Amino acid sequence: MRARAGRLLSGLVLLAAVGAGAFWWLTKPAPWHAAHWEGLGEPDLANGERVFWAGGCTSCHAAPRAEDDARLVLSGGRPLKSPFGTFYPPNISPDETAGIGGWTLAEFGNAMTRGVGRNGEHLYPSFPFGSYARMTAKDINDLYGYMRTLPKSANVTPPHDLPFPYNIRLALGGWKLLYLTDEPRVQVDSADPKLARGQYLVEGPGHCGECHTPRDALGGFEAGRWLAGAPNPEGEGRIPDITPGSRSIGGWSASDIASYLETGFTPEYDSVGGSMVEVQKNMAKLPASEREAIAAYLKALPPS
Repeated sequence: MRARAGRLLSGLVLLAAVGAGAFWWLTKPAPWHAAHWEGLGEPDLANGERVFWAGGCTSCHAAPRAEDDARLVLSGGRPLKSPFGTFYPPNISPDETAGIGGWTLAEFGNAMTRGVGRNGEHLYPSFPFGSYARMTAKDINDLYGYMRTLPKSANVTPPHDLPFPYNIRLALGGWKLLYLTDEPRVQVDSADPKLARGQYLVEGPGHCGECHTPRDALGGFEAGRWLAGAPNPEGEGRIPDITPGSRSIGGWSASDIASYLETGFTPEYDSVGGSMVEVQKNMAKLPASEREAIAAYLKALPPS
């Protein structure tokens, strides 16, 4: 009887070990193969600047209340409070010590699109790699080339302040298994160049869904509610529904949306407010054709 119990215990231990090994294998950090970042040539800095503004890098990585050229100093540290704890965006200036000046293109690209840090660790999805996963290798190369031309900062940011169990990075592999994908969020007419471009900008570098889509208890997007509005992840209030038929922009035309992104004024001559102020400043830097593509995509969405 005792021998049988011992064999049973040994079997359970073996099963647990196999299960743990399988979980680790399925959820370990998965950077791109090195060849993904090869042969891209010299970065197109003009395109890199466009991607930079579309991606809203300054909104989280510039110092609070930075204006004009100071917004280009990506010193990090602006706290992002969430139900999971407080995240501190890092210094991503080209400083070789405090920033990412010593990173390779592959290290930068894997952080951007796979959520894998320079040392092979999982990154927290407070950094919107779940959206950036849709970005092309060319755009990543151009963006990194442009960012290397920006001012350096020696600022050292504090570590994230997260309670247990959210401070355990291993669990992030399970989160990625559930939610990380580069598939389109919705189906639009991909044969229409303007719609295809708008979809790329909104679902990819623009990462609009990170604030405008509601999340479940694990922090992943709720299925079927793309851009349908959500609680403000940083505090009070609500981020509006921006699908057609919504009370926020449902009655706007595509030209109204494009104008709002350029000027910050609604068709009723109200002005942009809240966290959208930073987003609008970034969108105003884009060519008019990019804002028009974003507007066309938003108008083509199914109503929430």
